[in-house]
Amino acid sequence: MKKLVAEFPAQLRAAVNISKASVLKGFNGDLQNVLITGLGGSGIGGTIASELAAKQAKVPVVVSKGYFIPGWVGKHTLVIVSSFSGNTEETINAMQLAMEAGATIVAVTSGGKVAEIAREKNFDLILLPTGDSPRACLGYSLVQQMHILQSFGVIAESVLNDFLTAADLIEKEQQAILEEATKLTTFFKGRVPVIYTTTYREGIAIRLRQQLNENAKILCWHHVVPEMNHNELVGWTTKNEELAVLLLRDKDDYERNQKRFEINKGVIGKYTPHIAESWVGGKNKVEKAIWHIHLGDWISVLLADQRGVDPVEVRVIDHLKGELSKF
Repeated sequence: MKKLVAEFPAQLRAAVNISKASVLKGFNGDLQNVLITGLGGSGIGGTIASELAAKQAKVPVVVSKGYFIPGWVGKHTLVIVSSFSGNTEETINAMQLAMEAGATIVAVTSGGKVAEIAREKNFDLILLPTGDSPRACLGYSLVQQMHILQSFGVIAESVLNDFLTAADLIEKEQQAILEEATKLTTFFKGRVPVIYTTTYREGIAIRLRQQLNENAKILCWHHVVPEMNHNELVGWTTKNEELAVLLLRDKDDYERNQKRFEINKGVIGKYTPHIAESWVGGKNKVEKAIWHIHLGDWISVLLADQRGVDPVEVRVIDHLKGELSKF
């Protein structure tokens, strides 16, 4: 897993090449909304893509992580089906429902049933390389989903070059990112991570939470400013030094949110002394997203080392799938 994290810049460049080589048929009619369906390592790319696209998207871009699809999906809907393996049962079910609803479908997968259906129905299909764990292939799915949104006119400008500059950035700053990750790994040692960021960067916090779950085999939670100021902040009432709070920050965040972070630190600091901040690198939204994703991935594998656990192993998920296969 460490090797896969270190190779993230190369993965981003390979993903851009896949996008450039893809030929999509486009949307025939009036595109009114977009649904991205996928779970786990395949689904988080959709969450982050929807946030990166939010301010310029011409139609709603919604992410669904389950067996079913919203009632508004129909002939005016673009559905991006994201399943790295191509055999995710929830995603296949959602794909079938989207087909029944008459939606236009683009599949992003390395093979499996999803690719089989896409070929059979002559859907747009972007094939990814096979072999690695889905959570280690975020770059592949995220780049394709942003490319699809641009190709279908949902966002006006291509961001492929931004992914290339992001790859250059994290490669150039690899040592600094690794040093910060090492410090934060020590910060989290023996504690429960609590991750806070802002609304349109929530996908990055979710990514870190999921990586800590799967790679480091620990529980943690996240929330966003300003929403947490209307609920979770009230829950900070008891001293608990087992909690370690990480604030994922951006100097370009809205000034009112910047102020909220400072007030939050004062409130939370009464109940735990363990508060750290990570200020993101990069010049644009894509670079910033990739920078913090890469930092979080390093934290998760270093924490796995620290805890003496195998970051690749996911036996409990295999067990769950095995039990489900009996029904």
